[in-house]
Amino acid sequence: MQTELFDDKIRTYILNTAVVGSGAAGLNAADRLWALGVRDMALVTEGMNSGTSRNTGSDKQTYYKLTLSGEEPDSVREMAQTLFDGRCVDGDTALCEAALSAQGFYKLLELGVPFPRSRYGEAVGYKTDHDPRRRATSVGPYTSRSMTQCLEKAVREKGVPILDKLQIIRILSTENGVCGLLCIDKTVQQSTLDRFVLIHCKNVIYATGGPAGMYADSVYPFGHYGASGLAFEAGVLGKNLTEWQYGLASVCPRWNVSGTYMQVLPRFISTDKDGGDEREFLFDFFTDISDMQSKIFLKGYQWPFDVRKIDGGSSIIDILVYLETCKGRRVFLDYRKNAGGKPVDFSSLGAEAREYLEKAEACFGTPLERLMHMNAPAVEFYRDKGVDLAKEPLEIALCAQHNNGGLSGDAWWQTNLDGFFAVGEVNGSHGVYRPGGSALNAGQVGSTRAAQFVAAKRQGMPQNDAFENCARQAIDDMDEIAQNAIKNVSGTPVQKLWDEAAARMSLAGASLRSEKAIRKAAQDTQKLIKAFSSTAKAETALELPKLYRLRDMLMCQYVYLSAMLDYLENGGKSRGSALYTDAAGKKPYAALPDEYTFILDDGSRGSLIQEVRYKDGKCEFSWRNTRPIPTDDDFFENIWRGFRQNANIY
Repeated sequence: MQTELFDDKIRTYILNTAVVGSGAAGLNAADRLWALGVRDMALVTEGMNSGTSRNTGSDKQTYYKLTLSGEEPDSVREMAQTLFDGRCVDGDTALCEAALSAQGFYKLLELGVPFPRSRYGEAVGYKTDHDPRRRATSVGPYTSRSMTQCLEKAVREKGVPILDKLQIIRILSTENGVCGLLCIDKTVQQSTLDRFVLIHCKNVIYATGGPAGMYADSVYPFGHYGASGLAFEAGVLGKNLTEWQYGLASVCPRWNVSGTYMQVLPRFISTDKDGGDEREFLFDFFTDISDMQSKIFLKGYQWPFDVRKIDGGSSIIDILVYLETCKGRRVFLDYRKNAGGKPVDFSSLGAEAREYLEKAEACFGTPLERLMHMNAPAVEFYRDKGVDLAKEPLEIALCAQHNNGGLSGDAWWQTNLDGFFAVGEVNGSHGVYRPGGSALNAGQVGSTRAAQFVAAKRQGMPQNDAFENCARQAIDDMDEIAQNAIKNVSGTPVQKLWDEAAARMSLAGASLRSEKAIRKAAQDTQKLIKAFSSTAKAETALELPKLYRLRDMLMCQYVYLSAMLDYLENGGKSRGSALYTDAAGKKPYAALPDEYTFILDDGSRGSLIQEVRYKDGKCEFSWRNTRPIPTDDDFFENIWRGFRQNANIY
């Protein structure tokens, strides 16, 4: 890695590849690159201890891979088909995720991630959502954290350069591809050009995670915001941006309340804003307490909100929680008492709930007693975070949890921008429905594929003659934004703009969507983007990182909201975790507001992928067929010959 000064004042790193992001995908990309002989590289991060991989989880965070134990048959093609069947999934990336899943999993085992194995070495598994086999495994609540810690140890032992406290604020690109990055050094407190840092590179492996900052109601950890807006600004295509997962999560700390947290049948209560006027609001809807508790139990299995599971299913719980919060009330899970203050009649529960709790020998006591019996670490987790479930209820909301869409890439995770690879959640390899835990596998596979391609086809130092002009223009633009914000004494504070934008997105572009609300939110966001320099106010230079992040978030919100509008204009209906209000549809329950009148998607659009390009402040959309699962000749001698020639990397 070379360093020099740009225009005699701006620190500049010159290298082959910049890996942006220090989560599990980014760290694996850096580790793979180094192992493959790419030394002119560095890992760029805002903070090594930030991000979703290190700071998120659930009662039993899942990692999805090929079945590697027992008598149950499985195959790479069958796993690829499972992923492909999730709708709007490209078959070549599905095949890659299946084919490399064992390699990625065993590497993590070798690095020390304690995935459970039998006494004979079998990597045992269990069935997760949208999984026909038992491909799931886990190390407990902190699976991704363990992965990140082990991968970081490997990266540091190799001596991979780490550029910490650098926030990306502009991707430098030309028609020929990516040529660098402009960053702000978060440790520089003055409003001077010294805060800018340039990276001149031939490749960028972008592992910034999903656009977590877009929503006010979010289970993404504080400290993870994403940077997809910058990629759109650079001309990278978006893919399946309409497809998200939302689910019930605690507000403080931010954590999924899936699995055992629901299976022990907690009591749902709501209060006014000050914590008074406590009531069990689910009884306003349910007249049969056993039916209610059976649906609460199923939320453990069926944690993501799913429009297919509203009518008679468990997702009615998500809706009732959301409606209660829309009244300005706070919603809590109470593990100290059973619903209605009465012992649970386990014999009256639905068969799935009853049989599970019987096998777990948990047909007794209070929700807390059952939770301690079934999953004591789940209680300890909240106690460690300052919430004692034995003494207080747990506040929850319906939150954004994972973006199944993202940036569009090929079978090597390279985007339409040459040299720019999107790996991890920022890559939109998932479709509408994905098996639980498949995101962790996709991050390991995608980062491996990107590293392989760079090592085989894109080594050497950057030779892009346009870098100097791109860099100078970017510096001028970003410095102007900073100076305007600091001088704008009558403007709106950055934090206020942020809070308003995030609340607007949660209201219009989350699980409940209407064309009218989406269109209004998109128009308001577009206006703010156009007037950004004259509107945003930064009190001091310390707010500049937040200012640039707000700019990224607004561009991202506009592209995502525009994608939702385009989806509706092309005949899209409710699917996945998104309910689109449609007056021509039906309401699953008469007691629900009219906004919950919708038409369920029939799957006919499952072979179509929506892509979007953000250009000159507007969005251009196209729809294409999914790429099929490849059926290439797999005769050994032919594959071996191609592998000897170029490792079958094209």
